[in-house]
Amino acid sequence: MGAAKAKSAGLDPVVAVLGSDEAEIKRRARELAESMTPEGDFGVDIVDGDVDGADAAASRVHDAIQALMTFPFFGGEKLVWLKNARFLGDTVTGRSATVLEALEKLQEVLASGLPAGTRFLLSALEVDKRRAFYKALGKLGKVQVFDRVDTGKAGWEEAAADVVRQCAAERGLELEEGALELFALFTGGDRQTVVNESEKLDLYLGTGRRRVTEADVRLLVPLSREGIIFEIGNAIAARDLERSLELLGQLLHQGESAIGILLVAIYPTVRSLLLVKDLMVRHRLSKPGQPFFFGKTLEKLPAEATEHLPRKKDGTLNAYALGLAAMHAHRYELSELKAALLHCGDANMQLVTSMLEPEVVLGQLIVRIIAAERGVGR
Repeated sequence: MGAAKAKSAGLDPVVAVLGSDEAEIKRRARELAESMTPEGDFGVDIVDGDVDGADAAASRVHDAIQALMTFPFFGGEKLVWLKNARFLGDTVTGRSATVLEALEKLQEVLASGLPAGTRFLLSALEVDKRRAFYKALGKLGKVQVFDRVDTGKAGWEEAAADVVRQCAAERGLELEEGALELFALFTGGDRQTVVNESEKLDLYLGTGRRRVTEADVRLLVPLSREGIIFEIGNAIAARDLERSLELLGQLLHQGESAIGILLVAIYPTVRSLLLVKDLMVRHRLSKPGQPFFFGKTLEKLPAEATEHLPRKKDGTLNAYALGLAAMHAHRYELSELKAALLHCGDANMQLVTSMLEPEVVLGQLIVRIIAAERGVGR
């Protein structure tokens, strides 16, 4: 573990690092293990939780319990690390009565108080947060959760932006609002990618400049799959026909399905534009200065005016996606967007029933949406 250790005095006796972001969990757990390890490396018991099967998992939990209840051979402090546990999730192994009984016993041991100088570190992946053991951990010690950003869920953009802010701050970087949005969307909020690209931006800017611009992000940060999907939606919203068709070709070349592109990128963009345009016309709303600002505008509207808008899992409005649409809604007339939504339905039917090439179907759809009857781009 290395010779130089931080003083362990004052650290929490029970610390858990949990979530679905495996790379970040392993990194953070290593850091904590370094700080919690007594001088000399003698008082450390590492129990490998990366096992298959209920019996093996329960055995490792009991090994951790035994290590917690055993005094250090040389006296003094001790660290017990149940490492990379993969049996706390909603899986066959995680639901096993054998594993649940072992975890209940571990919970009792932790709740009864550890021997003086003994500390427990748990690092685990894909934890079921509904379980009693997870809820108890928060009361027994300090829990740090690192989850991957799920780009399939509404509102993922805000979670991705939080990851970017954190990683940028660690390097002393300040991102302009537009740069923050692009960085989050280009990387899909993948923490390891964000860390790598932040380092690249840090080296590029040097010591003379710490503020990251939108141009810097476009120059240095490559587009992820999520980034391209966002970009094609953004290009359609901006009525940029050339860019939209270019990105369509890129997605198809990468093997994305035409139906997927329609349902994940094109249709949601048109729907958001239509919903927002209707709101802005009915309630005479102004274009927001930034996408994040639109949420405050929506909060001022009566409940019946927003009850039909898309929401996140927690029931709150997906304000960021609507804010993006609000930035561009002035480029379209309400009638154009209603027609565009019908064109999306026609394209869906063509992709399923006709012999036309998918690129032709989607290319024609994008032209119909953007060119409309008022000319291309504005």
